[in-house]
Amino acid sequence: MKYILDASFFFANYPLTGEYYTTPSVVDELLDLASKCRFDLLTESGLQVRLPDAGERARILVAAEKSGDLQVISGTDCDVLALAGELGATIVTDDFAIQNVASGLGIPVLSLQQRQAKKIQWKFRCSGCGRYFKTDGECPVCGSAIKRKLK
Repeated sequence: MKYILDASFFFANYPLTGEYYTTPSVVDELLDLASKCRFDLLTESGLQVRLPDAGERARILVAAEKSGDLQVISGTDCDVLALAGELGATIVTDDFAIQNVASGLGIPVLSLQQRQAKKIQWKFRCSGCGRYFKTDGECPVCGSAIKRKLK
């Protein structure tokens, strides 16, 4: 089985067997000694660091916009999702935004220390007049903040 490892995997002591992959942006997030040591050990055991395909990354951004997670997923999150889609692999993460976008794309996810996130469809509603919009920001009608909320 193929696994794409998010940074949260390197902070936990979770055993897995199979093929391991991660992205250069995940490696950049590993700052403490324990996670760097875990990365080094897995690299010696066959962990591969790969950049995802640009076309797959674009597909992820479209899916994140559709689910309402575009404003909260990072570039690293997008890379992890894109690599999983490209390789047909399972993502190992505790990040709810990654899990939500993955759910919409049919990408399997393995949660480590948290419960698995349920699929969420976000809406954006003005906190002043109550109108709905496609993104957050400032309401063009009343000037109040547009906030993300559950559908």
